[in-house]
Amino acid sequence: MIWRMWAVASPTTLSSRCWAAGPLETTSRLYVSYFAGDAASGLRADEETRCIWLDIGVPPTRLLPFGLKENFWEMGETGPCGPCTEIHYDHIGGRDAAVLVNADSPDVVEIWNLVFMQYNREVDHRLRPLPQFSVDTGMGLERLVSVLQGKRSNYDTDLFMPLLHAIHQRSKVGPYGGRTGAADQAKVDMAYRVVADHIRTLAVCMADGVHPGMSGAELVLRRILRRAVRFCVEVLQAPQGALASLVPTVTHILGGVYPELHREEDQIMDMINENEAHFLSSLQQGSRLILRTLDRMDDKHKFFPAAVAWSLHRNLGFPLDLVDLMLEERGTQVDREEMDRLIAENQKVAGVQSGDQVMLDVVSLAELRRLAVPHTDDSLKYEYQLEREQYVFPACHATVLALYEGHSLVSEVTDGQRCGVILDQTCFYSEQGGQSHDCGYFTREGLQDVPIPVEGVVRAGGYVVHQVTAAEGLRTGDRVQLHLDQVQRVSCMVKHTATHILNFALRTVLGPKVQQRGSHVSAERLRFDVSVPVSLSVSQLQQTEKCAHDIISANQIIYSQEVPLQRARSIKGLRTVDEVYPDPVRVVSLGVPVSELLDETERQTSVELCCGTHLLQTGSVQDLVIVSERQMVKGISRIIAVTGREAAQAREAGQVLSQDVDSLSARLTGSAPSSLESAQNLAKEVGIVLNAVDNTPSPQWQRRELQSQLRTLQRTSNTRVRKLESREAAVRAQALLEKNGRKDLIVDSLETDSLSVVMKTVNQLSASSPFSHVMLLSHQRHSGKVLCACQVPKDSTSLLASDWAVAVCHHLRGSAGGSALVAKGTGNSNDISEALSWAEQFARQRMHQ
Repeated sequence: MIWRMWAVASPTTLSSRCWAAGPLETTSRLYVSYFAGDAASGLRADEETRCIWLDIGVPPTRLLPFGLKENFWEMGETGPCGPCTEIHYDHIGGRDAAVLVNADSPDVVEIWNLVFMQYNREVDHRLRPLPQFSVDTGMGLERLVSVLQGKRSNYDTDLFMPLLHAIHQRSKVGPYGGRTGAADQAKVDMAYRVVADHIRTLAVCMADGVHPGMSGAELVLRRILRRAVRFCVEVLQAPQGALASLVPTVTHILGGVYPELHREEDQIMDMINENEAHFLSSLQQGSRLILRTLDRMDDKHKFFPAAVAWSLHRNLGFPLDLVDLMLEERGTQVDREEMDRLIAENQKVAGVQSGDQVMLDVVSLAELRRLAVPHTDDSLKYEYQLEREQYVFPACHATVLALYEGHSLVSEVTDGQRCGVILDQTCFYSEQGGQSHDCGYFTREGLQDVPIPVEGVVRAGGYVVHQVTAAEGLRTGDRVQLHLDQVQRVSCMVKHTATHILNFALRTVLGPKVQQRGSHVSAERLRFDVSVPVSLSVSQLQQTEKCAHDIISANQIIYSQEVPLQRARSIKGLRTVDEVYPDPVRVVSLGVPVSELLDETERQTSVELCCGTHLLQTGSVQDLVIVSERQMVKGISRIIAVTGREAAQAREAGQVLSQDVDSLSARLTGSAPSSLESAQNLAKEVGIVLNAVDNTPSPQWQRRELQSQLRTLQRTSNTRVRKLESREAAVRAQALLEKNGRKDLIVDSLETDSLSVVMKTVNQLSASSPFSHVMLLSHQRHSGKVLCACQVPKDSTSLLASDWAVAVCHHLRGSAGGSALVAKGTGNSNDISEALSWAEQFARQRMHQ
C-alpha cells in the first residue's frame, strides 16, 4: 500500500490543498476517477486508491469509478499495464459535472494521471502480475496552463495564441475563432489547431535530430509534416513556405526550454520547405495518375483499382483519405476489399521482416534475477587475432543456464521445439548497433554429430538469448560447444569497418555538418543513411570512394578501448548517433590509438562509439564501391556499398556497361537506319542497356554518367523512329485514301506491328479527309493480337472515338482508352474480317441514331 500512498500523495499537492484549505470555487471544479474493476478480466475495484483519496479529503461525490476503457492503462496489445487514477478539471464550475467526466467534454478535462503498473499483458491477452510494481505519472502542461490562466481551451493560452496569430497572418481565411464540431463546418479552426500543434512537434523533433523518414519515429514525423502541409494549403489557403515560416514563432515560445531550437532554426526551416515542396510535387503527380486511371476505366470497372491507390500511398506518400476524396468527387470509390487485402499483406510482410524473435519478457527477466542466473559473458566476441592474414577465433564451450519457451522459463525442451538458450558465456555477437547477429551452431557434449543451428542472437537485460530449434532435446546444465560461422563473421567485420571508413570519407568530402541517420551491416552489404540536402553529385561520389580507398590502402590499424562515457564524449571529432550509450562505452578508432585521442590530439581520423565487431587492419576491406545512393526522403540519402570481391565485380560490370554504351553511341552517331524496323530495334537496344545500367550493381558515379549518356541516345533514337513512323504513315494514309476515297466512314486494316504507326496513319488520313470517321486495325497473325486506333470529326456527337475504340476492343477481348476525338487500344482475334465488319456496323448504328 505504501507505493500507492506515495504516488497519490506526490502529484496531488494541488488537489489536497484545494480540498483542505482552498476556496470553494477551486474545489467545486475538481473530480477524481479510479478503476472500478472488471469481472470478465478477474480484476477487482481499486479500493486502495479510493480510500487514499478519501483520506486526503476528496468528497465521495467527486470520486468516480470507471471501467477498463477509461481507467485501465495499456501501452499496446502486449506489455506492462495497470489501473489508473486521474484528476479532472471543470472549466465552467459552479455545477455538478460528474456525468461529463471521461465523456469527451471540452469543458471537463483530465489534467493529471497516475498509472499503477502491476500487470503484463501477454500475447494470449492474459494478465500476469509484474515482479516489481512501478508508477507512471504525467501532468498535461498545456491543460494545467489553461487552468492557471483561466482559459477553457489549451489553444487560448499563451503557449498557442502567438502561433495562431502567426498562422492567420499567412493564411487567406478569417482569424481563429475557437469553434469545434458542427460549429466549425469548414474545419478552419480545426486547421488552425492542427497546424499549430504539428509545427511545434516538427520543430522540437527536428531540433532533437529526428527527421522525416520511412520507418519508425521518422515515418510518424513525415506523416505529421504532410498532414500539416495539407491543412495549410487546402483549408487555410496559405502559400507554399508558410509552414516553415512559423518555426521562429515556435522558437520564441519554446526556445527557453529547448535551446537547440535557436541553434537548429535555419536547418529546420530548410528541411520543412524541402519536404513540403517534395510532397506538393508528389500530390500533383499522384493527382495526374488518378485522373489518367479514371480516363482509362470503362463501364465494366465498378471500382478504382486498389493497386494504383496503394502504389500512390507507398511510393509517393499520397494520403489514402485524399484518394478517397478525389474519387468521391468523381462518383466512384476504391476497391475497398482489395485495398484491405493489400494493407493486410503489407502488414504481414512487415511482420516477417521484423522477425519472429524469441524475446525475454519482463516477467522472465525478473525470474532470472530471482534465480541469480548470472548475465552472459560475451567478451569472447571481441577476442580474435590476425595470423598470416587469416582471422583466428577462440574455441568456446559453455553451459546452458536457462531455456525460454512459450513466454516462460523451462528446464527442458524436446526435439523440434523452438526456444531461447541462455549460456554462461558465448562468442556469438547479438544483433545490435546496426550489425547483424552471428550465425553458426551448437553441439552438445556426447552428441557432437547433431548440430543445433543458431537462428538468431538477441540481447535482453544483460542476457544473450540464442534462438534455436532443439535437436535431440536440450536441458539446463547441458554442456555445449559453440561453432561460429567464421566466414559470415569476417564479412560483417569487413562491412562494419567499411561503414566507419565511409562515414569519415563523407564528412571529409561534404563537411562536418553531415550527420549519420542510421546504418545496417550484414555479411552481404552495408547500408548507410546520411543527412544531405540533395543527392551526391558524380564528383562527390568519386571523391568519397577515393578517400575511402586511401584509408583502405594505408592498411591502418583499428583500435578499440572501453572508456567512461563522459570522458569519451570529450574526444575531438567523435562521431555519435542518437542512441543511449552504456557507461563505460567502447570507442573504435582508425590509425590513432584511443589513448592518444583522449589526450586531446589534433589528428583527424575516424573515431566512433561502437559495440560492433571490427577488422584489426583496414587493408582487409580490400575495396569499397558505392553501388547505390538516392534520397529516401528529402534531406536523407541512403547509400548502399559493397566491399572486397563484390566491389571488384561491380567495377568490372561498370566497365562492361561503359563499353556497351560506347558501342551504341557509335552506331547511333553513324549512318541513319535505312528502315523503320532497324530504327525500332536500335531504340529497343538502348532501352535494354538502360535497364541493365539501372539494375546491375556498379559504381553509382559511373551509373549516373551512363544514364545521362543513354538518355541522350534514347532521345536521338526515338526521334529517328518517330520520323520514320511519320514517313511510313504518310505513305500508308495516301494508299488508304486512294482506296477508300473521302467517305464519311472509313474502316480498314494495315500491316504493321507498331500501334504508333497505326495511330499516325489514322491522324494523317483524318487530316486529308477531315469529315471522315476513321478506324484502322492491324492484325498480328503470329500472336492474334489486334492493334486499334480511331479518330472522328470535331463536330461528331453521335459517335465518340473513345466509345468506338472501347466497344471494338471489348468485342475483341481487350481494352482501349482515349478522348472524344482520338482513341486507341488492343484486342485479340483470329478473324480480322469479322472484326472490321463489327467495327463498321457499330459505327453506322451510332452515326444514324
